[in-house]
Amino acid sequence: MCGIVGIVSSEPANQLVYDSLLLLQHRGQDSTGIATAEGSTFHINKAKGQVREAFRTRDMRALPGTMGLGHVRYATKGTATNEQESQPFYVNAPYGIVLVHNGNLTNTRELTQELFHVDRRHLNTTSDTELLLNVLAHELQEQVSGIAIDPDQIFAAVGRVHQRVEGSYAAIALVAGHGLLAFRDPFGIRPLVLGNRPNGTGGTEWVVASESLVIESGGYNFVRDVAPGEAIFIAMDGAMTSRQCAPSPRLVPCSFEYVYLARPDSIMNGISVYEARLRLGNRLADTIAQHAPLGDIDVVMPIPDSSRPAAMQVAQKLGIEYREGFYKNRYVGRTFIMPGQAERKRSVKQKLNAMGSEFRGKNILIVDDSIVRGTTSKEIVEMARQAGANKVTFTSAAPPVRYPHVYGINMPSRLELVAHGRKIPEINAELGADHLIYQEVADMQAAILEGSDVTALEMSCFTGEYVTGTVTPEYLSWVERNQLS
Repeated sequence: MCGIVGIVSSEPANQLVYDSLLLLQHRGQDSTGIATAEGSTFHINKAKGQVREAFRTRDMRALPGTMGLGHVRYATKGTATNEQESQPFYVNAPYGIVLVHNGNLTNTRELTQELFHVDRRHLNTTSDTELLLNVLAHELQEQVSGIAIDPDQIFAAVGRVHQRVEGSYAAIALVAGHGLLAFRDPFGIRPLVLGNRPNGTGGTEWVVASESLVIESGGYNFVRDVAPGEAIFIAMDGAMTSRQCAPSPRLVPCSFEYVYLARPDSIMNGISVYEARLRLGNRLADTIAQHAPLGDIDVVMPIPDSSRPAAMQVAQKLGIEYREGFYKNRYVGRTFIMPGQAERKRSVKQKLNAMGSEFRGKNILIVDDSIVRGTTSKEIVEMARQAGANKVTFTSAAPPVRYPHVYGINMPSRLELVAHGRKIPEINAELGADHLIYQEVADMQAAILEGSDVTALEMSCFTGEYVTGTVTPEYLSWVERNQLS
């Protein structure tokens, strides 16, 4: 999971990209980067850390141009500490292309061999974004017959990318001297939205981003989601063309976006993230009523922030008082996307503090958005007890995470998932709660899809069913051996 944005403007793009990345910071905190295009010249700046600490005034001055793109990184492939693997990535031919990518490719071994032995291209990192960029560059080079390039050639190249690349990818690229290209994998696993606004001189400015909040905050009009398999090309003068480049696209967005990853004020694939989380709370309340002694629960508490809508609905539907017992330190990043298990564990108590007055002598029902590795959940149960809670019932608005996620969320190993190979009472024993209640898979799916035109979700980490159909047990074993979370 990363956050990406691309801008085609009539004014300097650097500040627009910077402001957009601030809004997408929740999607990645390892590193960040901005590239701008000044005519046919690229300017690139990337660094480790978060947006506010990575860019200074002198950096912004060194990023002139009216087209730009940006990235916040949450490492799911490669090494989080390797600054060389920060995005954007650049190749100088054809024309010069700079690219950012959100997602995870699942045939990197095959592509690496093809790029070396067939395409004769060199890779300098283990990042799958560099792979994607070089595949795109090669296919675009194959389409070009003269000096000029047209959208037909660009769309044909993206079609070839879809044929060669497997996995999830939402990508934005700048082609030097020509314009901005955005495309999405044929299943639409990772999100990508399109917006525009008039520029005051009769032209149009454009933005493409991971989440709709970027469009709203920037004063753009929401146009639509980029469709699965679709490519959009925006010329430097603001002229936009689009084409479906995949033979049989099918929208199957990632369920974890709605459970945890996205900001609640975003709308993805026509589904409000906030309203989906409210519905998750309603469904969870029904399950809690079946399995928990309600007369024995005094208060409902969320783990801030992403579980708050679900917790509010649980409290309302069950008729139990809602209280905020955990205080969040907003200067510590999201523990789920911290690199390394030791770092996550150390950050839990830095991130949350339990207020004793809300816990002392009470039976607490805690609502979290999900339980992945169990690190945070176990620490929270212990904090609640230390703060004086009498009993702790722990609930998850998502089902048990039992399988690796290979489409852009950092869950590569079954062994680190607390629910893998365990029944719910065994998981509860590991967490140390008095009761543990999970959302049902069918209820999660129904809650997210209710009222939308979307008919299916990518739920592999809950079900073990991988939508692309190319994820084998051998591949999962290879990922576990070669990728650290």
